[in-house]
Amino acid sequence: MPAAPDDTDALADALRQPLLRLYRRMRRETQDPAISPLQNLLLVLIIKHPGIGVGALAEMEGLRGPTISGHVKQMEAAGLVGRAPPDPADRRRTGLVATEEGRRRAEALRQQRTDWLARQLAALSPEERQAIQAAIPALTALDR
Repeated sequence: MPAAPDDTDALADALRQPLLRLYRRMRRETQDPAISPLQNLLLVLIIKHPGIGVGALAEMEGLRGPTISGHVKQMEAAGLVGRAPPDPADRRRTGLVATEEGRRRAEALRQQRTDWLARQLAALSPEERQAIQAAIPALTALDR
C-alpha cells in the first residue's frame, strides 16, 4: 500500500530501495572497465570545475584527500586528467583539468547511461512515463 502523503518515513522507505536498485543497475549495465565509478565521478567534477584542487574534490565528495589523490594519480597516468598552470596568486597550487581523452570517456559513459535509461523508459506505459516526468521536479528538490 502506498504511503500517505504526510508519512515521510514510509515514503522515504518506499523510495529508497527503487532508487538504489536503479542506480546500481545503471552502473552495472554501463561501465568503462578502464575507469572506476569514483574516478568517473571525479572526472565529471573536474570537467564541471576546471582548475579544482584535490582538497576541494575531497571536500565535495566527503572523502579524505589521500584517497582522492591516489585516484587522481591513476587518472593522470591514464591520460584522463592533467594539471592546470599554477595559480598566479599561489604558485604552489595547481588545479586539475580534464584532457580531451577524459572528456571523451566521460561523455561516452554519460551517453551509454542515457541510452540504457531511455530503453528502460521505453518499456514502460505512457502513464508510467508521465508519472516519472511529473516526479522529476520533486526528486530534483531532494538534492538541495
